[in-house]
Amino acid sequence: MILDQVIDELFPACQFDHMAASVINFTDGSFESTQRGYDGDIWFDLASLTKVLTLANAYHQHPSLFGEDEILLLEHRAGLPSWGRFSQEGWRDTVNKYSIVDSPYLYSDISALRTMIEIEKKSGKKLRELCSPTWSDELMHWQDLPEYYHCPETGYRRKKVIRGQVHDDNAYVIGEFLSHAGLFGTIKGVSETLLNLDAKTGFIEHIKKLFDTGKKSGRFLRGWDTVDTPEQTLAGPGCSLNTFGHTGFTGTSIWIDANKNLGWVLLTNSTQNYWYHRKALNDLRRGLGGIVWKSS
Repeated sequence: MILDQVIDELFPACQFDHMAASVINFTDGSFESTQRGYDGDIWFDLASLTKVLTLANAYHQHPSLFGEDEILLLEHRAGLPSWGRFSQEGWRDTVNKYSIVDSPYLYSDISALRTMIEIEKKSGKKLRELCSPTWSDELMHWQDLPEYYHCPETGYRRKKVIRGQVHDDNAYVIGEFLSHAGLFGTIKGVSETLLNLDAKTGFIEHIKKLFDTGKKSGRFLRGWDTVDTPEQTLAGPGCSLNTFGHTGFTGTSIWIDANKNLGWVLLTNSTQNYWYHRKALNDLRRGLGGIVWKSS
């Protein structure tokens, strides 16, 4: 497989012990994957990949729910703060207190939570119901994980190892299905979900048209991160400016080049020991992306 060589070269330098990667061909609806650290299915904490697998997913399936305010929220341009500490009881009131104002880009978990609240209010349905029809069976909320599933360690909480629980503290404390963090998945689960979403909605072509018609107003486009400098991006050198995706704090990535109709996914437990040590992880991200784009 094209990924094995770069993984064998770069993975040993990483400060974590599990990873999985895939290359997705959206033209023929196929993917190839490889993994390290465990022989069976590995269920990774997807961290902020949750945002695109819930909110961007819901946008592509139900675009009529996203008016001007919801688009601002989805693209982190609504003027909401980036983060805050929430309680289980009062988090919705806290998130709802902010006014939505067209503003410069600021990546925001609060904006993601507010998007969920707004589209649930409009639709009368829960976010899980709106986004899950395209999900693989190997994608689920952390509270639904059977105890016997193999989940890598992702750090410590109150001096106890985090394994099979969401790493994000707000998602853990709130204990509900949320839009900003909380999904777990295997490499097969994430890859199949992206293929399912494209088969159902044609989302790659839709994003490409938004790029081509100048609808990109900031860094994010309908919930997806984008590429400004192809030579430096975490998507990897060799991609086009019509590339979009997302990263997650636990060391996860999705990147899709709409011009090539090709994508790649990387799942890791990079927060296992040294969450602040990102160089080796980012070298792995760029190395994987570079070899995928070069192969197309």
